[in-house]
Amino acid sequence: MPSMIPITRPTLDGADAAAAQRPILSGWVSQGPEVAAFEAEFAAYVGAEHACAVSSCTAALHLALLAIGIQPGDEVITVSHSYIATANAVRFCGAWPVFVDIDRGTFNIDAGKIADAVTAKTRAILCVHQMGMPCDLETILRVARQYGLRVIEDAACATGSEIWIDGTWQKIGKPHGDIACFSFHPRKVITTGDGGMLTTANREWDRLFRLWRQHGMSVSDVVRHASQRVTFEEYPIVGYNYRMTDVQAAIGRNQLRRLPQLLVRRRELAERYRGALSTISRLRAPDEPAWARSNWQSYCVRLPKESDQQAVMQTMLDRGVATRRGIMCAHLEGAYRNLPGRVPLLESEAAHGNCILLPLYPGMSDSEQTRVIDALEEACTMDIDHKAASESRCDKGRDPNQAVGESMLRQERG
Repeated sequence: MPSMIPITRPTLDGADAAAAQRPILSGWVSQGPEVAAFEAEFAAYVGAEHACAVSSCTAALHLALLAIGIQPGDEVITVSHSYIATANAVRFCGAWPVFVDIDRGTFNIDAGKIADAVTAKTRAILCVHQMGMPCDLETILRVARQYGLRVIEDAACATGSEIWIDGTWQKIGKPHGDIACFSFHPRKVITTGDGGMLTTANREWDRLFRLWRQHGMSVSDVVRHASQRVTFEEYPIVGYNYRMTDVQAAIGRNQLRRLPQLLVRRRELAERYRGALSTISRLRAPDEPAWARSNWQSYCVRLPKESDQQAVMQTMLDRGVATRRGIMCAHLEGAYRNLPGRVPLLESEAAHGNCILLPLYPGMSDSEQTRVIDALEEACTMDIDHKAASESRCDKGRDPNQAVGESMLRQERG
């Protein structure tokens, strides 16, 4: 039996191992010079004035919300259709997420519905560049300016993605809102094992990030150890243990150098999926607007409406192809099920229940991708045929006059 094709695979090799060896042999493995170098290189890559490395994107989101002044009782407009960390970061501040539905084609926040969610308690918009696809930032920023709101970009999946804005192609993370937050989890386009980054143009916020990430310590380890005079640190504010290690940062620096070639391969695979999957009846590929260049962190397809998501995924798994169901919805989880004032999130729920993520990673061969495409086509066909056969058996057991009546009713409804 052919080997299993995973949903993703981190692109790590001997060069990354050698990079990790550098701080290990230096004796400085905690937050230090490698972290500082990674921050400078990442800032230069995305075009940001400041970049601050932290332990995860969840930590980055938390600090970003604190920096813009989110307090208990405030409201932050965001999406339910995201990993639960997005909503959790809002709750860390004692504030409440207000969920807005998503656009059907891009799986991102429906920018046209944001204004309807604004209340006297709204302080910010937390938009998610879901699966690496850039949001409609121009509309989001216009609404934010209209209502005096801050904008934080959850760019966990969007390292390397680009958006056409102000007449040029620009990297996600400049940032275009107030702060952008990235993830380096193993499922992301580049990885440090785990880790995160905040980018901003605001020097004071960057200063706060650096205080908060290290317990509120007034003097960093690097400064204290390099000083020729005895230096005592102070703790002027309550902080957190949100540091990235130099081992992680060294790997991140090497990953960042390889990012351009990783993006080329990801985009090749995405384009190949788009062409090949167009032959599967009623299957819908994701939309990439003319103003967006996704890094294709994940490739999410919408199954034919009559398909059974779990059955399709199981058939593909039986054929040696791993998949994942559509992005989770926080409002369906116990922690957020009873939020007050919640509006229907029909597109979010449909994406969760009727979409699947297909394998996509730079090391994926063309033959492996062909196996995925063939398995998906077979799974969809088998599922639809099975349902048709089941409906036929049910029809045989019914009153013929009832079946004729139902058929006429369907025709009348169009």
